[in-house]
Amino acid sequence: MTDTQFNAASVSAGSIYWKRNLAISLIGSFTTIVAMTLLLPFLPLYVEELGVADHAAIVQWSGIAYGATFLAAALVAPLWGRLGDIYGRKLMLVRASLGMTVAISLMGMAGNVWQLVALRLFVGLAGGYSSGSMVLVATQTPKDRSAWALGVLSSGIMAGNLVGPLIGGALPPIIGIRGTFLAAGALIFLAFLATAFLIKEEKSPARKQAAKASGGWKSIADKRPVIAMLATGMLLMFANMSIEPIITVYVAQIVAVETQVTMISGIVMSAAALGSILSASWLGKLADRIGHWPVIAGALAVAGLLLIPQAFVTSSWQLIVLRFLMGAALGGLLPCIAAVIRHSVPDSAAGSILGLSISSQYVGQVAGPILGGFVGGHIGMRAVFLGTSVLLVVGAVYAWMVRPRDQQTSELALGPSTDQLDA
Repeated sequence: MTDTQFNAASVSAGSIYWKRNLAISLIGSFTTIVAMTLLLPFLPLYVEELGVADHAAIVQWSGIAYGATFLAAALVAPLWGRLGDIYGRKLMLVRASLGMTVAISLMGMAGNVWQLVALRLFVGLAGGYSSGSMVLVATQTPKDRSAWALGVLSSGIMAGNLVGPLIGGALPPIIGIRGTFLAAGALIFLAFLATAFLIKEEKSPARKQAAKASGGWKSIADKRPVIAMLATGMLLMFANMSIEPIITVYVAQIVAVETQVTMISGIVMSAAALGSILSASWLGKLADRIGHWPVIAGALAVAGLLLIPQAFVTSSWQLIVLRFLMGAALGGLLPCIAAVIRHSVPDSAAGSILGLSISSQYVGQVAGPILGGFVGGHIGMRAVFLGTSVLLVVGAVYAWMVRPRDQQTSELALGPSTDQLDA
């Protein structure tokens, strides 16, 4: 059986274990993201506890420690994806969960700030559970359910980003900062056990041979959809993160009571994430029915338009509602991006290209706050909203223009969806 024949069979049928694998991947991704983000509320306190006394140094080391994980993860994501193509996607999840168990537990035993930064780097190098889950789910779910399944998984990842800081704020007063790290390590260890014993992945010697021979990128016949999705993923994260540095300052201009600024800022930041959590699976299901490209272009356009009134709000509730709606519009993008990549590359290269997609998103995640903060400080905060709006609308036009012309025909030829057959 050739690699192309294998791909056609796997894409149409999917794995018989795909529902079980989705459930375990969802739980594992949620717990690992919680463990990675729970240190946000107390990271400066822990840095001070590790011997850093000067206020400026505490802020600097906190930023270095937090960013180290994402820098390392961006560098190795394509590598882990390619190794997953060759040796199996489940193995990558087992490796990531075990590595994170060890690293996060050791953070609770750090003796100085250098050890903390080194362990944060190690988490980024050895981790990647959520991105590995995306690869596993994308490659094993039937084609007509892939965007929905990836939307469910994406909701779990975003929920972890919301819950993690809440747990990080509640647990340290009860069990201490070091105890919180150990508890997080124990939680990931449970995810490791579930991954090792419950996830099922069929062996594919054909895919392994093709992955070794193809080299990933050069095996893609039409690279335009993949390049478009790499750019869209970067743009999505850029749009989300460009506003983050100015939210608190912006809220302070429209809130009369100074003591309410931080609380309302937190609500504004959470509103977009909540909107994405609620919409991701629904938009994924819609994309399975009408096609991924219309949803991608429509979501970018709607989010871009919603940024315009955000630049002119006069009260906090207006900003909260608009951020929620913007998050809801963008919620389906990550699963659609992963689904388009999955359907545009051979199975033997899916992991490495999806890993490259994760790296491009990290680039947007780093560039967004830097450029947003610079524009907000030197030109004005309204310029950040309006400039990001223009980028999203341009991205929507670009995605619509580069969509494969045969996409509509192939989607119409798929026939009734799984939901219709079930009905």
